[in-house]
Amino acid sequence: MKKYLLSLCLLVFCVANLELSAQTQVKPGIGINTTNITGDGLDASGQVGWQVGASFAFGQKFYFEPGVFYQTNSFEVQQVGNLPATDATYSGFRIPVAVGLSVLGNADSFAALRVFGGASSYIVTGTNSDLLDDDLIESPQWGVFGGLGLDISIFYLDFTYQWALNNIQSDVDQIDLGKTRGVFWTAGLRF
Repeated sequence: MKKYLLSLCLLVFCVANLELSAQTQVKPGIGINTTNITGDGLDASGQVGWQVGASFAFGQKFYFEPGVFYQTNSFEVQQVGNLPATDATYSGFRIPVAVGLSVLGNADSFAALRVFGGASSYIVTGTNSDLLDDDLIESPQWGVFGGLGLDISIFYLDFTYQWALNNIQSDVDQIDLGKTRGVFWTAGLRF
């Protein structure tokens, strides 16, 4: 009896492993983003940044998709107090974890329409601005997001809107930049 049970467990494990590997997609991608900030008393506007990285989708109709992207965020801040107008840019690694549903089609279809949402962490690696000091910028920055995706053959296009959960900087005594709101367009391949 133990041999049959062990054989059955081994068979189930092998079939599940084959099924899971058949439902896994590697999705390298590149894209652009715009980032706005919500600070009080600021006149700021989002500028175009970029991201490049990859994610891994597990599943067919309902899927789980973690990823890692190198990203730059950029915005322009008009004159505040005695500080001149300046562009503020910071970069780092965004680590999104999404769950999604293929509304039309699935992972194996020629074309599919997806909805997804999840949470992300943004680990800041550097800044390029007089306004943002490396020591004052909050890292990691946490966020939640939602979006739509379109798959055609081996190509995909994702539109994502993200809301930050914490402020950009940890010390808000001088200027409170607030939280970020971002729009991401990412295109790539799916294997």
